[in-house]
Amino acid sequence: MKKDIQISYEYFKNSSELSDIEKQLFERAKEARENAYAPYSQFLVGCSVLLENGEIYSGNNQENAAYPSGLCAERTTVFWVAANFPDLKIEKIFVVGGPKEFHEKNPPIPPCGACRQSLMEYETKQNENIDLYFSSMNEEVVKVHAVKDLLPFYFDSTFL
Repeated sequence: MKKDIQISYEYFKNSSELSDIEKQLFERAKEARENAYAPYSQFLVGCSVLLENGEIYSGNNQENAAYPSGLCAERTTVFWVAANFPDLKIEKIFVVGGPKEFHEKNPPIPPCGACRQSLMEYETKQNENIDLYFSSMNEEVVKVHAVKDLLPFYFDSTFL
């Protein structure tokens, strides 16, 4: 039996089409991206997170000469947020990434597979979808309404 998976998403041609809170998240992720430590890949990623209390926190990727000891921006940010605010739900995550040298043709940069799985853990834990946005410096934005939309066959604690 063959089955199909469909993913709904929103596309924004640039950040001016975003709501005020989405624009704030975009700007915070862009700012965090500038402080990324990526001397090896030269691929800078920033992430911002909106918590249910309205607070916004951000982080970025941190590389290490001993690959793969570094950590992506999404996991750096979400792990810090979860460690410091374990009882607060994450409402939105915004990721902005791309090569250090800006290229206008860079498409929106989605989270890698490891980040998708890690983000899924928190969506499952809070039993509530997390809006996930991803972009590059050209300001095109893709929004999915749940992490599971990017990881439909996710692994969670129900398999253990």
